Amino acid sequence: DANGILHVSAKDKATGKENKIKIQASSGLSEEEVQRMVQDAELHAEEDRKAHELADARNQCDGMIHTVKKSLTEYGDKLADNEKESIERATKEAEEAIRGNDIDVIKAKTEALGTAAQKLGEKMYAEQQAQAGAAEHTAGGDSAGETRKDDSDVVDAEFTEVKDKK
Repeated sequence: DANGILHVSAKDKATGKENKIKIQASSGLSEEEVQRMVQDAELHAEEDRKAHELADARNQCDGMIHTVKKSLTEYGDKLADNEKESIERATKEAEEAIRGNDIDVIKAKTEALGTAAQKLGEKMYAEQQAQAGAAEHTAGGDSAGETRKDDSDVVDAEFTEVKDKK
């Protein structure tokens, strides 16, 4: 059965005797122990929620640190020294914060790191836009205009394929 209880019955046709048995999955715990565990879980629910929130804050901060470090390695040379130092300082502060247990400090340092890293994001975005603009210009921004002019002379026609018999 869905709840782990199985009811089995058997009837002897010759004698008419009937036997029934109930098989119940045993967890090895008494009902009293199960109730005690449920009460413990309810008592510690707030602690569990806080631990979960702390773990989430640490994970988010750690992910931000990883992303910023990777981006800084790739694009750090395009930043001014003071911008780069600001990002590195915010990264170190965030790394120190995740070693602690204060959720508010971790969230604040994550936000500070994100704010400091915005300059890096702006530089990366500007570079990508410049590369895309240069590629579009050299790849034939003018030829695309010519193609449109040629499209006006297109004539649709029907055709049939003739196969040679050899």
